[in-house]
Amino acid sequence: MCLTTQEEALEDNIDLLIATPGRLMEYLDKDKFDATEVEILIIDEADRMLDMGFSSVVQTIAIEAQGRKQNMLFSATLEGNGVNRFARDLLNNPEVVDVESPRSEKAKVHQWIHLADDNAHKFALLCHILRQENVKRAIVFVKTRDIVASLEGLLLKAEIPCAFMRGDMEQKKRFQALGKFSKGEVNVLLATDVAARGIDIDDITHVINYDMPRSADAYVHRIGRTARAGAKGTAISLVEAHDMRIVSKIERYIELPLKRRVIEELRPKHKEAKVPGKKKANAKDAKVKSKKYKKK
Repeated sequence: MCLTTQEEALEDNIDLLIATPGRLMEYLDKDKFDATEVEILIIDEADRMLDMGFSSVVQTIAIEAQGRKQNMLFSATLEGNGVNRFARDLLNNPEVVDVESPRSEKAKVHQWIHLADDNAHKFALLCHILRQENVKRAIVFVKTRDIVASLEGLLLKAEIPCAFMRGDMEQKKRFQALGKFSKGEVNVLLATDVAARGIDIDDITHVINYDMPRSADAYVHRIGRTARAGAKGTAISLVEAHDMRIVSKIERYIELPLKRRVIEELRPKHKEAKVPGKKKANAKDAKVKSKKYKKK
């Protein structure tokens, strides 16, 4: 919906308004929307809003909606001080409804990793996976919108049709990309974490982490796009040496080791990189330090 159409809609009596924090704040600043008569304020995907830096904006919206009678906050993950503090600031004596943790869904998602030597090897692994018959509908996650653009070009050159979504896309183009993917015109969708927010498409068979996420809970968000409504799904991560630290964190978070698999014709040349641990002072070093301390 274009800005003009949205502003015209706000002039009518509205029973239900769904908005992103940034856009709603824009209309509040322009006096195009009056939040004082809001009765119920629902904050969805609270953890994602925190990750994207919208905490202060949401708090400002809550202050503007001073006449609200009920507040609700939804979050896929309730762990960490950030979400708890966010909830304390926005809610008054809330009732906590905790549904089954997304970690319990791990049994429905077949998860494994492929070790990649470099970018060229990683791309070769991706192409091999996407060409498999069982890959009916796949979301490929990358870190940045620039990588989305370059990867789309490489896949098209490799004759693998795909659609893509980036955080800076116009809504019309976003709908077009989602439409092509959901209708089966292409079976591969490239997306960043920001662009993929709110995607709810059935029958996604594979989630492929071309780039590893920055946090373990983001990994859970990603793989949650598959294995929905009781179906099974597959999550494959393409891991370079510098990714092993986050792999270790993910394994601790989901309480499950990620299997290592090898595609014979694309076998990695290098061994798995080890995650450096904290150095422990040996007895000799401790003794030397003790002597120095006594001399002082």
